[in-house]
Amino acid sequence: MRGKIIALAAGVATLAASASAEFVYEGKWGTLGSGEGQFRYPRGVAVAPGGNVYVVDRHNHRIQYFTPTGSYLGKWGRLGSGEGQLDDPRRVAAAPNGNEYVADTGNYRIQYFTSTGSFLGKWGSEGVGDGQFDTPRGLAVAPGGNVYVADTDNSRIQYFTASGSFIGKWGKEGSGNGEFAYTWAVDVAPGGNVYVADKNNHRIQYFTPAGSFLGKWGSWGLGDGQFRSPTGVAVGPNGDVFVADLGNYRIQRFTSSGSFLEKWGKKGTGDGEFDYAWGVSVSPTGERVYTCEMHNHRVQYFKDVTAVAPTSLGRVKALFK
Repeated sequence: MRGKIIALAAGVATLAASASAEFVYEGKWGTLGSGEGQFRYPRGVAVAPGGNVYVVDRHNHRIQYFTPTGSYLGKWGRLGSGEGQLDDPRRVAAAPNGNEYVADTGNYRIQYFTSTGSFLGKWGSEGVGDGQFDTPRGLAVAPGGNVYVADTDNSRIQYFTASGSFIGKWGKEGSGNGEFAYTWAVDVAPGGNVYVADKNNHRIQYFTPAGSFLGKWGSWGLGDGQFRSPTGVAVGPNGDVFVADLGNYRIQRFTSSGSFLEKWGKKGTGDGEFDYAWGVSVSPTGERVYTCEMHNHRVQYFKDVTAVAPTSLGRVKALFK
């Protein structure tokens, strides 16, 4: 009997590990406006280590944050160039320690804050030199704390320490390996590899943490694994890669090396439909995916319905009583 119990427990564990995710609509929040929980053209979304959701409220020049299911918690920012002020922000990224980094695009800089919006620091100015930016539209924080910035109009990735000291860079304008036509978004996998949404080349490229080219996938089109201007990329805790496929009004999911897994969405205003899903983020557990829609002025979230909760040996034993 003990052998049967162990075999059944192993089978349950295998099922939990191997089940293929299938994400379905779970909820939403947000309408057009400037009140709490309202948005004007949201452009970025990030999930903090504890599960709270941070949203770039672009034309309100602020960051708002919420519980995992959309209950309003707080906000910070207003139009300006002073510390903690924002001009046309585009992305927010959560650090492992809970700090939040913001691509303050109109001010050509990065700012970072505590989880509740207290100003901590900033770096950057307009230009082409190391640590300078030309319209930074994306950023991500690596597990070790380094910050990667999609320096869009300079067609490159730059990376920094957590406090903004320049470490390195790669990329130039073009369509070859390691070249870009607008670096629109960036994310870092748990193992450290860096994924870039190469928007106008309609593809995803990925690299080592120091920028050595590893691979790519995608081309212009409507088919599985094709894109029309990908504007968001997010890597889940298991390494799966989620892409906001802007012009196709959908989210696509891939393995870490680019094999197609699933897709969802179409143009519209209904549940699970999109009107320019600009950003995408994955919860720390990988069970939820969040999107922000520029023209529907909202956040939607989707749940992995195949997720299997771990089953204890005690519960397995109970089946045989």
